Amino acid sequence: MSLDITLKITDRNGETHEILAPTDMSMNLMEVIRSYELAEEGTIGVCGGMAMCASCQVYIKTGDEKLTEMGAEEDAMLSEAFHVQDNSRLGCQIAITPEIDGLEVEIAPYP
Repeated sequence: MSLDITLKITDRNGETHEILAPTDMSMNLMEVIRSYELAEEGTIGVCGGMAMCASCQVYIKTGDEKLTEMGAEEDAMLSEAFHVQDNSRLGCQIAITPEIDGLEVEIAPYP
């Protein structure tokens, strides 16, 4: 049985999309953003989700407490990225799980 969760994603044009994301496909937030085409092709997930480019950086608007802690690779990548804020995370490092239902994020500007 597939369990979909609801996410609110604000794109780079300021438009908010309420979307359903499957929790049974081992997807991450960056892949969901790409599958819904919420960011221009070639401006998100450039490194393929390896935490090496920060093109999938998002700002966590609500639901930060639902996320797993940031790993060392993600922290290191964000320390070198553009447009970083206190609530920045890499979308490729946020697994789509039932725990993050209701998460609200905004896609960071692309350098």
